[in-house]
Amino acid sequence: MEQLTEILHQATAAISNGYFLLPIHGAHPVYRERVYCYELYHQMRLRWPDGSPYRLNGEVDKSAHPCFQQMDAGRPKPDLLVHQPGSGEYNHAVIEVKSVAGEDIQKDLETLSLFRNDFGYQRAIYLIYGPDGRVARVRPSPTVFRIWRLSRCGCIWRRAPRRPIYSL
Repeated sequence: MEQLTEILHQATAAISNGYFLLPIHGAHPVYRERVYCYELYHQMRLRWPDGSPYRLNGEVDKSAHPCFQQMDAGRPKPDLLVHQPGSGEYNHAVIEVKSVAGEDIQKDLETLSLFRNDFGYQRAIYLIYGPDGRVARVRPSPTVFRIWRLSRCGCIWRRAPRRPIYSL
């Protein structure tokens, strides 16, 4: 699906600050991955091409899928999938989203690797959002996944370098 990069580009740029950094009554705003991810899904769906053979699905629980049970692959639930449900031949992209304040990075990396290496997804994307100064150390793998960074709300994402991302 050639349009995915442009869809992600436009969708991330359209997310407003209230979804990027959630206001909290009586407290400082916080990064909430689910809030951001649901808005990202919404913005991507608004831009999804009519007639596309691929579907965008959010948080598809694969625990009951026979292939995952046979492999004892655990209970992966990627944030977003671009695929043709019901067809193992048209798996385009698996996307994990994480705020810079998020945890369970290792689980996300394992999910990306599993879908890319074992289930034939053509692309694996780790989208990290939040200020550059708080980025966790993640080493992208050109053969498994790419890291895309959004350092502030409304900005255009940029691909991370192939070297690890370190706190600035």
